[in-house]
Amino acid sequence: MGALIPVREDLGLFEGYHSPQVDVDVRLNTNESPYPPPAGWLDALHDAIAALPFHRYPDRRFTALRAGLAELEGVRPEQVFVANGSNEVLQTLLLAYGGPARTAAVFEPTYALHSHIATVTGTKVAVGERNHDFTLDMDDVARVMKDAEPAVTFLCSPNNPTGRIEPPEVVRAVLEQAPGLVVVDEAYGQFSRWSALELVDETTPLVVVRTFSKTWSMAAARLGYCVAPSSVVAALEQVVLPYHVDAMKQAAGTLALRFKSEMQARIAGINEERGRIAAAFADLPVDTWPSDANFVLFRPVHRDGNNVWQALLERSVLVRNCASWPRLSGCLRVTIGTPAENDRFLAALREVLQ
Repeated sequence: MGALIPVREDLGLFEGYHSPQVDVDVRLNTNESPYPPPAGWLDALHDAIAALPFHRYPDRRFTALRAGLAELEGVRPEQVFVANGSNEVLQTLLLAYGGPARTAAVFEPTYALHSHIATVTGTKVAVGERNHDFTLDMDDVARVMKDAEPAVTFLCSPNNPTGRIEPPEVVRAVLEQAPGLVVVDEAYGQFSRWSALELVDETTPLVVVRTFSKTWSMAAARLGYCVAPSSVVAALEQVVLPYHVDAMKQAAGTLALRFKSEMQARIAGINEERGRIAAAFADLPVDTWPSDANFVLFRPVHRDGNNVWQALLERSVLVRNCASWPRLSGCLRVTIGTPAENDRFLAALREVLQ
């Protein structure tokens, strides 16, 4: 009997992506919605699950959910692809358009899973840089496009963890230069002033990825989707596993679309709270940056970021510690919570920074 075969060498030093799960009073580290789904959604889902034929495979083409999302986003159903969270959408895109001898481009700092999933799928990663204010460096974009000729170029808008959106003129400029597919990850797009969805058509090599985890209060369901040219969606359907979206998830997503007004009200409330936190930061010894997401990045000026994170944790407030991340030295990221949670965070932060 031979020994166990080792894992691929290119994965040997790569750690999985995760956030600390700590028992605290105020958890503001994972960009989830601070509110549970509407009670009406839960009641409707209970009835829908009770009626499901569990002895049958689910609808492989997620017809009802796809039609609902197409109506929501103003596109045709064949331009919509659904998967188990937006991360599986990204993985499927790289299975179809990445792989050996191909390159994906990212611009740091940005969402770590773009590079992670590219590596897992055997895709080379070309890294570009952002400016000091975390806006996209268009000179470096030109360099990466010329040198790496990426098959897939990732933009994150609003960008995680910085919160900045990519304006229309930037996305258009990247589309003009990119030799392959441009993927705009809009996991936080509903909180933003602008969406790249308006640029999607049948001839532009653009994919916009979204999720139910944030604004739809469905992080536990793991449901995401993308809007793209129908030819791209057809390619994704060729590489994804059969029956990959289960019947309960399809029902949950379809029913959620009935509660658009509740979702929009929550977005307005969270954006208002984001403005309140940003205003409070202006009176504290922290550096911060504009955000169009449901979180804000900040850096204590006179205190070590790791120490501030630990001091907040000791006060039962958990934020995301980015202090040791490349290009984000000393930074922390706080998710916008309920007004009461935000009060608790601000009070703790003021106490720590004194």
